[in-house]
This record gives sequence, structure tokens and C-alpha cells, in this order.
Amino acid sequence: MNILNVENVSKTYMSKPVLSDVSVGISDTDKIGVVGTNGTGKSTLLSIVAGVTEPDSGQIVANNGLRISYLPQNPVFDMDKSLLENIADTIYAGGDHWDKMGEIKANLAKFGIDDPECNPSILSGGQKKRAALVAAIMTPSDLLILDEPTNHLDSGMIEWLEDFLQHFRGALLMITHDRYFLDEVTNQILEIDKGSVYRYESNYSGFLELKQQRLDYEQAAERKAQSLYRKDLAWMLRGARARSTKQKAHIQRFEELRDRQKPEEERFVELSSLPSRMGNKTIILENISKSYEGKKLFKDFSYTFNKLDRIGIIGPNGCGKSTFLKCIIGMVEPDTGTVEIGQTIKIGYFGQENEALDESKRVIDYIKDTAEFIRTAEGLVSASVMCERFLFTPDMQYAPIAKLSGGEKRRLYLLRVLMEQPNVIILDEPTNDLDIQTLRILEDYLDGFAGIIITVSHDRYFLDRVVTRIFAFEPDGSLYQSEGGYSDYVVHKNGLEDADAATDSGNRKKSGNASGNNSAGSNNGDDQDVKSNGKYRAPREKTKLSYKEQREYDTIEEEIEKLEQKSEELEAQIAEAATDYPRLVALSKEKEEVDAEIERKMDRYVELQDMVDSFSK
Repeated sequence: MNILNVENVSKTYMSKPVLSDVSVGISDTDKIGVVGTNGTGKSTLLSIVAGVTEPDSGQIVANNGLRISYLPQNPVFDMDKSLLENIADTIYAGGDHWDKMGEIKANLAKFGIDDPECNPSILSGGQKKRAALVAAIMTPSDLLILDEPTNHLDSGMIEWLEDFLQHFRGALLMITHDRYFLDEVTNQILEIDKGSVYRYESNYSGFLELKQQRLDYEQAAERKAQSLYRKDLAWMLRGARARSTKQKAHIQRFEELRDRQKPEEERFVELSSLPSRMGNKTIILENISKSYEGKKLFKDFSYTFNKLDRIGIIGPNGCGKSTFLKCIIGMVEPDTGTVEIGQTIKIGYFGQENEALDESKRVIDYIKDTAEFIRTAEGLVSASVMCERFLFTPDMQYAPIAKLSGGEKRRLYLLRVLMEQPNVIILDEPTNDLDIQTLRILEDYLDGFAGIIITVSHDRYFLDRVVTRIFAFEPDGSLYQSEGGYSDYVVHKNGLEDADAATDSGNRKKSGNASGNNSAGSNNGDDQDVKSNGKYRAPREKTKLSYKEQREYDTIEEEIEKLEQKSEELEAQIAEAATDYPRLVALSKEKEEVDAEIERKMDRYVELQDMVDSFSK
């Protein structure tokens, strides 16, 4: 049963359309993950559904009494109240009249916040997001809307949230970049692409397959349209016969094919660079230790990085992971021990927070401040071309940074780091605020990176995909080392026997063509060498169409017109069956057969027309 409907919603920001005539229904059992490139309108859609943002056109129609709880991308608190009071106000405004103070404190502690009476102003951005998440999941709701809930959560918190949402008795609408999380929690994927919305009745793994089928279908349909267009063009150039009504329809079809909107190839972030040369001496950590406010973060740690190390660093929030990275790059001095950096080492550091951006500066100028050109495997590439490869179109490049979304600013910052052509890449929570598409290409780039990679991340998929060794922070300040990715770490740490057990412990489950020759006109005595009484005689020269050919020529345009009408009807049925996969497959197959018959008829029509034209010479 649908509890809320998005009806023909459109929204434009700073002259940029982000949603165009979007319609979506949400039922009481839907668990929907929203995906799409940064800046495509994911957060805008959630904000509109939550009733926080008004659409430019269209409407949200919700059931009477529908309770909605919403976690925004950037939560706001009342600084005149304590954190506990802020959360209590949210929960009780949702209609809960029971005393929840003890439960609020317990959940805050579970998410790493030990002082519920503090003023929100002293909290970091990550702590504010986790506190707002506590408020959202504790507020009574029929529809829970979460914008990037896994950002700033450690692995234990993510697994707890997975379990909570799997057992949540209500509808869920959620944005997240965490692909394992999507697989575990969702039963549908909503993709926003170029202002349009595509819905897939599957979790993330199934979505990847279904999306590829959609793209393949669109490209196949485009190839057929191109083929028909070429044949129609040949027909038009010959000049139509008498301008009958059916021929005017044929001309109209030609014009529609000529003016059709062609499917765009999916654009990817393309990363390619040649890192700076690296000498024999890399980075050497010798017995480094660090404490903060009496708490030992790490102690007596020594390690010499190999030239192709891929190190993933994990541990609970607040254990010192970011501090460890900052000790390596020299932003923080260790209490004891030394950090030696080889003379040829060039570090690119991608921090949790973007560097201070001059929002009045143009995108292209921000990148040119680092380098006008970058040397890649293909040769020198300009800053402008690199921006395009990062999905910053020419018009976006000359717009101020202020016009970019939060995720687009994050992507811009990443581009600048890589434009420096480092031979050591240090990434602190790189998956925060980057869309899945960017992450997939970043992962491909890191696969071929000829240097050292050190990353702090709670994204289990990213770690399994990128790293070959884990450093895990232990409660006593030591670092446990494990070969392999995150799943291998779970095996080693828990003493499990195989990767399947690690997967379970980590709470992730992967989870007759009418194309033959026409018998009419294809084998007749007028155009064949004929054998008579054992002797062959030359065929008579044709001066007109045979009787069968003339009948075929007189009726073929009407047959093509009927087939085209059938194809259009099937196209409409396919659009209506977007969420009914078995019917979609059957209709797509039928349309392929009809389109193949149209193409065959068009070939035959051109052949017959050539014959007619030759007779008039």
C-alpha cells in the first residue's frame, strides 16, 4: 500500500535543473536506496519528500497522519539547548510521550558521545551527524528518511545500524555510498540520472545488473533507430512517390528519427596520472607514540613502507586513526619516536574535511593553481580536460565554487590532490560524501597507482577493493596487522576458517527473429538463370516488376507503417512495465522482433525502389 506519492516534482538550483518531472510512489514495505552522481539531486529529493524543501512544481501526496523522521545531510541544532534537550525535542515532537531520556543517553554512548548534557557547539561535524542519527531513528515514524547515515560511523556502529534497519517496521528512503550496507538493508534502488528517476526492484548487487540491461537496451534501440534513419534518408533522397497520406506519415517518421533525443553514454570520472619517481627510501616510522588528554592512542609503533604498499587503517571513532595519518605527514608531532620521509617522497593528502575553499573562485582556477597540465599515460593533459574527466562540464568549470554541491566540492578537492601527481596517496575517510560512481573509478585508479596508498576508512567494500594489509587499532594502543582486505581481517581476528564466515560476521551478504528472406519476389523465373532440357539459357532482361514484386511494392509501405505503430505501442508498454522485470523482458524481446522485421522490410523496400528506378532509366 502506497503511503506517499511524489507527483511530477521538478526543482532547479542556481539555474541548474536537478529534478525534472519526477514521480515516485513509496509503499509501507519499501526499503529504498537512492543513488546517483553528486549534484544530481539526491539530497534535494529527500528534503522535498521530508517536507523541508518546496518543489518548483509538482506535489507530495501523503497519507493522513503519516509520520516522517528525517536525518538531513547537515543537521542543525539549537545552540541555546543541550544536546540531550535537542534530541528529546525531536523525539517528542514525533508523538512519543514516554520517558526516553535513559534510552537517548544509551544510544548516544553507543554512537561515541559520552556527554549528553554538552552544548552542541563543542561537537565535531561527525559527532553532530551521529547525534542527529540517534534522534532520527528514535523518533516514531512510518517513513524513515536518512541522508548519508553511515558517514562518520565506525564498523561496529554501521553493523548495529544495519541490524536496526533490517528490523525496522516501516518504509525507508536512504542515500548512502556504502555498497555493502545497500546490499544488506534495501530491497529497491532509485537511481537519479540527468533529472530522471529509474527504479529497480533489487538491492545494490541486483541494481548493477539491471542497470546494465537498461543501458544495453537503450544502446540497442539507438543502433536500430540509426539503421532505420539511414534507410529513411536513402528513401528521402530518392524522392517519395506520389505524396499520399501514408508517404506523408513516412516523411514524418523520418523527421522524428532525425530529431530524436539520443541516449547519452554514461560518463565516468576518468583518472590517469604518472606518479613522481620514488627512490629507495620511503617512509620509516620508528617507535612512534601519541597520547591525547591522558589517553594512549598508539604506542611504540614501527613500520617501513614498501613502494607498493596498500594499507587500510581501521578502528573505532576517536581511537587516533586521523592523528596517526597526521603524524606521518608532519601535521602532528608524535610524543616519542621518529618519522623519516625519503627525499623523493611526494605525499598527496586527502583529509576528512575539504581544505578551505575560496567559494568565489572559479572551478578551473582552483585546479590551475595546482597545475596547468598533468602528465598521464596518454601524454600531457590540461587542467580543463582533467576537470571534464571529473564530470565538471565546461560551463561548470567557469562557475564559482559556491555553486557546487557538497559532494561536487569533495570531488574537486580530490582532483586537486591527484593533480599534484604524488607517489604516496594518504586518504582519510575518502568515501564520505563521494558518490558511488566516483568511488568506483577512484578504486580503478588506485588499482594502477604505482606508489604507496594509506587510507583510513570504515567502508568495508572500499577496503576489500583497494587494500592488501590492515592496521587495526587495539584498545591498548597497539596496532594489529592483518594481510588482505577487511574480510580477511575479520577471518584473522576472529580465528574464523573461511571468507564466508567473515562475510557473515561482517554482516554483509552478497546478498525467433523474423530476419529471413521474404519468399515473395526472392525466387522467380524472371531474374534467375533457368535450366531447360538440360541446357542453361541466359535470363531475359527485366523491364518491369513481376506481378508478385508489384504487389509487394504496392503494400510494403503500409506494412512498414503498421509495424512501426506496433513498435510504438510496445515502447509504451515497456515504459509502463519498468518495475515488472519478467514482463519487461518479454516485451523487450517482442519489440526486438518487430524492429528486426521493420528493418528487413525497409531493406526490401530500398531494393524494390532501386529496381523501379532502374526501369525508368
